[in-house]
Amino acid sequence: MSGDTHAVFNQSPPFGDVNLFAADAPLRGALAAFGGPTAAAGLDGFGARWGAAERLDLGRLANAHPPTLRTHDARGHRADRVEFHPAYHALMAASVADGLHASIWDGADPGRPLGRGHLARAARQYMVAGVESGHLCPMTMTSAAVAALSSAADHLAAWLPRLASRTYDPSFRPWFEKAGVTLGMGMTEKQGGTDIRANTTTAEPTGGDGYALTGHKWFFSAPMSDGFLVLAQAPGGLTCLLVPRHRPDGSVNALHLQRLKDKLGNRSNASAEVEFERAFGWRIGEEGRGVPTILAMVQLTRLDCAVASAGLCRMALVLALHHARHRRAFQKPLADQPAMRRVLADLALESEAQTALALRLAAAFDRGETARTRLLTPAVKYAVCKAAPGFVYEAMEALGGNGYVEESPLPRLYREAPVNAIWEGSGTVMALDVLRAATRAPEEVVGLVADLADEAEGLPGVREAAADIVAALQAPDAEARARFATGRLATLAAAAALAACAPPVIAEAYAATRLARERAMYGANGVGAVTEVVLGRVLG
Repeated sequence: MSGDTHAVFNQSPPFGDVNLFAADAPLRGALAAFGGPTAAAGLDGFGARWGAAERLDLGRLANAHPPTLRTHDARGHRADRVEFHPAYHALMAASVADGLHASIWDGADPGRPLGRGHLARAARQYMVAGVESGHLCPMTMTSAAVAALSSAADHLAAWLPRLASRTYDPSFRPWFEKAGVTLGMGMTEKQGGTDIRANTTTAEPTGGDGYALTGHKWFFSAPMSDGFLVLAQAPGGLTCLLVPRHRPDGSVNALHLQRLKDKLGNRSNASAEVEFERAFGWRIGEEGRGVPTILAMVQLTRLDCAVASAGLCRMALVLALHHARHRRAFQKPLADQPAMRRVLADLALESEAQTALALRLAAAFDRGETARTRLLTPAVKYAVCKAAPGFVYEAMEALGGNGYVEESPLPRLYREAPVNAIWEGSGTVMALDVLRAATRAPEEVVGLVADLADEAEGLPGVREAAADIVAALQAPDAEARARFATGRLATLAAAAALAACAPPVIAEAYAATRLARERAMYGANGVGAVTEVVLGRVLG
């Protein structure tokens, strides 16, 4: 038709029906290096399922239709229920079926649980995070909570079969009537936030290991879970409790949901404010030992934060490159324009390092490398999670206005990016945790830094970085320099991980632009020599 005013051309096609595993050379390389020949078992089919256009659209729908709270029913009785869009339930069912909530505990002995398979699970979580990250919150909490429940063998034995089930059951009924359950958590309060020792919620003994909880929680994560790990002040001090959604007699527990948080991102996942009115709970661990008990799960939640952030960045990079390959400007594809190509290559180099770093950390959990997990978990969470918002923004800019509108997945990824840096300990908390570990075991830190330097031997800036880290952690003003030391430690660990799993030119380029000199804005770093190599590994 002549005079057509709305011909659509020179637009990139929708991204979808892509095998997220087969297309990800950095992920495959990290698994081969850190997990051996069997590490990738089942991941090809997993990547195909989660890269399907229909699965990607579920992520869009779950966030376009966020959960709603029903505090009361039509007759005025308390309901305290959160209702979700079917897309959210579909994502939950898929992730539970794939074991994201519990696979590390498969075959665990309730008397002495030992998590394993962290690397394989991390690879799955990394792929899912870019599809829809909000529903991963209950996946992470359910998985990590088992570590805390190990302090109460009887309760773990009762709950573990349902926690490890591959059946997702969203029905509102007692946990002991269900084939599969999930767990949430409630730690922070209005007046304390990170300072959980300032909590005022009380736990009054009622006999045996039962307690009645009275108080509030400012953030109550995944409020439709079947049980929650909660910190409250018992007579012996701050104590960890397992608070079920229903009491042992099957009646609804007194968890009164006040409102859902109106969050920047993570919108598919509900977070609530809650009041306890003599709510029933079981003590987990000893009275007064709530913090050490809950710390058993914190390392695992922090690992998940880092893995998910790496996954968000990976998806943002893929969307940017996909667009740049199809969009033409000035008579050739954006991906062939030298300035854009340099930006994409710089992003790809950063993403490759994040992937290697997060998966190497997951492998350390499998290998029982306690010094490495203790020191590097907060450092890796700090570095990867804090980098994610800026990374996703840069990818969004590659699409221009098309990346800024809500029809694009990038605004959702951008809103999602800050939460992992804030949840389970902000950047300053992570840096102080690294410093605390260094103060308690200085020889251990020096030994780890030396090991990382050996693993990255020959790369630019390695020895200087190792000296910087040790000097900063041992300086009189170490607290003021804790962020510097933590970031430098994570960068050294990333270079070491790349040396083990990536082509040597990529490890060399990363160290030269991140260790040997201060990192510049994306596209201004000297990555030109590896542009073809690193971009060739993004979607191939």
